Amino acid sequence: MPDLLAKLGAPTSPASATLAHRSLEAVRRHLGMDVAYLSEFIGEDTVFREVDAPGLEALIKVGDSRPLEEVYCRHILAGRLPELIPDTGAIPFAASLPITTAVPIGAHVSVPIRRADGEVYGMFCCLSASPRPELNARDLHIVHAFAGMVAEEIERDHAEREMLAQKTSLVRRALAPGALSIHLQPICALAGGQPLGFEALSRFSLEPLRKPDAWFADAAACGLGTELECAAIDAALAVYDLLPEPFTLSVNASPETVSGGAFARLVAHRALDRLTLELTEHAAVECYDALAAELAPLRARGLKLAIDDAGAGFAGLQHILRLEPDVIKLDMTLIRSIDIDPARRALAGAMQSFARQTGAVLVAEGVETREELATLARLSFMRVQGYLLGKPQPWQAALAELAPDIAATG
Repeated sequence: MPDLLAKLGAPTSPASATLAHRSLEAVRRHLGMDVAYLSEFIGEDTVFREVDAPGLEALIKVGDSRPLEEVYCRHILAGRLPELIPDTGAIPFAASLPITTAVPIGAHVSVPIRRADGEVYGMFCCLSASPRPELNARDLHIVHAFAGMVAEEIERDHAEREMLAQKTSLVRRALAPGALSIHLQPICALAGGQPLGFEALSRFSLEPLRKPDAWFADAAACGLGTELECAAIDAALAVYDLLPEPFTLSVNASPETVSGGAFARLVAHRALDRLTLELTEHAAVECYDALAAELAPLRARGLKLAIDDAGAGFAGLQHILRLEPDVIKLDMTLIRSIDIDPARRALAGAMQSFARQTGAVLVAEGVETREELATLARLSFMRVQGYLLGKPQPWQAALAELAPDIAATG
């Protein structure tokens, strides 16, 4: 087995990057066979999912299929043929099958791949045109060992696909009309505490009840991230249209949604002088030049750019340095207990100095205590956001506090 594992760790082709292919390659070499493949039973056919057959690609390749009635698989499962056949000519039933002479098959090893519930997924097979009389029970044991590893990978993959399907179904429900609503949280002047603007936050009124971040994470995982973000932004923009001057509105978007042009399309016909785009700090950016180019015409029209959750993830400094934001929002993890933590105070003070020198506005997020607020005042922060200043509330309620007649139109 150590020699086989060494072979498994040194694939000879790009296709052998998967565990299944590397296992087939290792076993085929060890047994001295011509062809190894992993098949899946689909209805009455066996479909080749992975193939290792150097020089025999015309005979068998990934995606090919054969009727189960023509191949050995069903007979092995039924006990009419053994899993290990060193010489097909020595077994009359095997010799009588048309495929034995058509391929030809001189030696054959095949073991079932079973799902966790016992259902047969397919077969892990090796065959040779010539007999291999030296094959023995030890070789069959090795094939079973590798087939077991492949079965575990297939089970993991199946579980991941089922989970992805569940997430996709949930996100589709979140995209349905009425599932998403907008809450507003005030962004306030530290001196006096009056609101200067609001951040638009998404809320989902469907089961399972969970934080909005979980919905957006699932949407990104199943390829619907931009679609859900756009639905949230579109709903927030409807509130923006009702927001009285001089209040501003901040909306959130990932770099992918902005770079792909989706955000620009949503705001194509709107005045942007009171709109701020908060770019999430957690997501890496593949091409800052492309992102900056997408943002440039929007910023020229008055859009403000904010880096959200600065300090919470790996991408923040790059975002700040490469995109030159108008606003930097320090994450609540840096603000929490800042009144008793010298390290947090030092970092916040350094960010305040950076903001002054670059012309950016620094906003402290997640302010929850008067002690934190007083410390931020001593550090010369001008804008703050958090439960101490105002909790998120439905947009209708937030607007009613500003202008009752406007809220009534919603």
